[in-house]
Amino acid sequence: MRRAMCAATLVLGMLVMVFATIHAASTDERGEILKSREQVWRAFFANDRKALEGLVPPETIAISSGETEWKHQKEVFQAAADFQAHGGKLTRLEFPKTEIQRFGDVAVLYTTYLVETESEGKQSVSSGRATEIFVLRHGKWVNPGWHTDSEK
Repeated sequence: MRRAMCAATLVLGMLVMVFATIHAASTDERGEILKSREQVWRAFFANDRKALEGLVPPETIAISSGETEWKHQKEVFQAAADFQAHGGKLTRLEFPKTEIQRFGDVAVLYTTYLVETESEGKQSVSSGRATEIFVLRHGKWVNPGWHTDSEK
């Protein structure tokens, strides 16, 4: 009986360690996904072409609120360049709520966002919701698609 109790305790302890390790890994992965998401948004508003090339792959499809045409990588890069060419600056970026669903090497983010920019001396604030797709490639999360809507 004592041997069975020791074995059960050992198995239970190992299970606790395994679940703790799995939770820690998922927490770390969540942090990496969120970090990549932040980098994409900031690289766009800064027109950081090098960062965008590493984060927004050629097969990208972006659907943005209020726009009739979908964007692909080329148009995303052009929109970033246009924003900067008009003196645009990001002054505030927040993601008040984000939930992540993970499917292997694919993560789907459901988020709310708040963006404050300045362009040609005028402040602009927009907020809304976004669904963003991230794919793990060669150890790095890239963002091949998103859909945003705006509240204001």
